[in-house]
Amino acid sequence: MLKIRNSHFKELKKDKSFGRLPSGEEVFSYNLSNKNGFEVEVINYGAVITSVKIPISKNKKLDVVLGFETLENYIQSFNLPNAPYLGTIVGRYAGRINNAEFILNEDKIVLTKNHGSHQLHGGINGFSKALWNVKNVTSNAITLEYISAANEENFPGQLTTQVTYTITEDNELKVDMIAKSTEDTIINLTQHSYFNLDGQSEDIVNQDLFVNSSKTLETNIENIPTGRFFEVARSPFDFNSSKECPTKIDNTFVLNDKDTVSVILKSKKNNLKMSVYTNQPAIHIYVGGNCFNQIKGKGNASYHPLSGICFEAQNFPDAPNHKHFPNAILKKDETYHHKTIFKFEKL
Repeated sequence: MLKIRNSHFKELKKDKSFGRLPSGEEVFSYNLSNKNGFEVEVINYGAVITSVKIPISKNKKLDVVLGFETLENYIQSFNLPNAPYLGTIVGRYAGRINNAEFILNEDKIVLTKNHGSHQLHGGINGFSKALWNVKNVTSNAITLEYISAANEENFPGQLTTQVTYTITEDNELKVDMIAKSTEDTIINLTQHSYFNLDGQSEDIVNQDLFVNSSKTLETNIENIPTGRFFEVARSPFDFNSSKECPTKIDNTFVLNDKDTVSVILKSKKNNLKMSVYTNQPAIHIYVGGNCFNQIKGKGNASYHPLSGICFEAQNFPDAPNHKHFPNAILKKDETYHHKTIFKFEKL
């Protein structure tokens, strides 16, 4: 079992009901806040971040992540033509795995397929549909745990994962994910929130984007990595100088330096800046959130293909099938540790 340091878990914070799953199990919502009025809401279904509210004036807060007001809508969103995974933790493996198979310790592992002949975002159910157990919660932090059984979605080993969301007095949302397995396995977790610094009913095209990356992964027509890299210089994907968000993007950016800021998103409308930091080798950037006029978002918003931008800090998609990609193997009893920080500031 994983061990959690309890130093910042001093005052146990109460939860509130967010609804019940079809199985009858109850889902709860938790509010985290700091003295500045920065608030984050989390539910234990999918370890979803349902809202991130930033004070933008004395009497006004802006909710900058896409989401739903009911559990039923989160559940139904997985039946949309293109499930958006709004705010979820994605696992065991974020992104695509070619032909839903890979070789591990000379054994061929064949995973469940949920994206044509491939696996996407952990398979048919994955971590995003799981009911997580709340281990600790206080006014500014929550730790949730999910124990994925051996051979769930055909992944080897029982994998115990804990995610801790912490908000700081500097208006940072910290995401820490640790995991251990009873057998050698593969892992690639990510937090899958869609951000819009202009608000729930706006699109993202007037916001400015900076990405600290000089190359992306080349992919085929099914968005599977070929193993080659694409230099972004003098291309539409060069965001080394800040420019307006693209209207269409679904690409993995290889980060230049894990010790500096990875992504910056700015809203001129609200004078708001979000910076992303991570210890992961890449960030997959996706513009979307479309709910196809079938499900309403928060505040009765109609989410469309330009409603939000998702920054999926992670390893490379399909890394187990490319020896020159960063290692995605988690050895038995070793510890996987993923860190990502979303920091919010006024311009």
